[in-house]
Amino acid sequence: MPNTYFTPEVFRFLSQLKEHNDRDWFNANKQRYERDVRDPILRFIGDIGPRLQKISARIVADPRPSGGSLFRIYRDTRFSKDKSPYKIHLGAHFFHESAKRAPSVPGFYLHVQPGESFIAAGIWHPDPKALARVRDAIAAGSPEWKALKKSKLPIEGGSLKRPPRGYACDHPDMEYLKRTDFVTSARVSDKEMCTPDFPATFLQHCKTMSPLVKFVTRALDLAW
Repeated sequence: MPNTYFTPEVFRFLSQLKEHNDRDWFNANKQRYERDVRDPILRFIGDIGPRLQKISARIVADPRPSGGSLFRIYRDTRFSKDKSPYKIHLGAHFFHESAKRAPSVPGFYLHVQPGESFIAAGIWHPDPKALARVRDAIAAGSPEWKALKKSKLPIEGGSLKRPPRGYACDHPDMEYLKRTDFVTSARVSDKEMCTPDFPATFLQHCKTMSPLVKFVTRALDLAW
């Protein structure tokens, strides 16, 4: 692996993109984006993949510029009042291998944004069928659920105000049954990301968060 993947140039570019979020500016700086921003994170994705598979052989790290782990920098503005054409962050998801045939799968995620970077894991906005399976695994007290609770990982994301239908209102895990997302995250500073130790930091966080990914994976009847 190279000494570093993320440099101050990444954060400088994203900060400037926030100030100049228009096609003329981006096109004038596209080579800079590809050289200083896109290509380094693609190298990170490619290099981290084999090490992530030591956590789970089913996790995919796809370093293709399009259609892989890296989310597009271009925003979908069709149904948004905000017509800014570009995202002001980078996102890379390391997803379960079943992603091509399942609408909702768990995985790990890296968010890169000046002062707002974080590492996350779990499942975000699962479809109704997947959400029901996760809730059923919680209600049944699956071994993976017990292991996750023992890990004391904080679970974040959306939550219902009232108990979902089909579950006893006095269930001891009702606070979790109300959840509509099952994610956990850890903030990382710009400085941390620009050090040679960042791959190890990323992997350590993923390892710590893996009980949540394993729980969701098993709840969806997927291989871990």
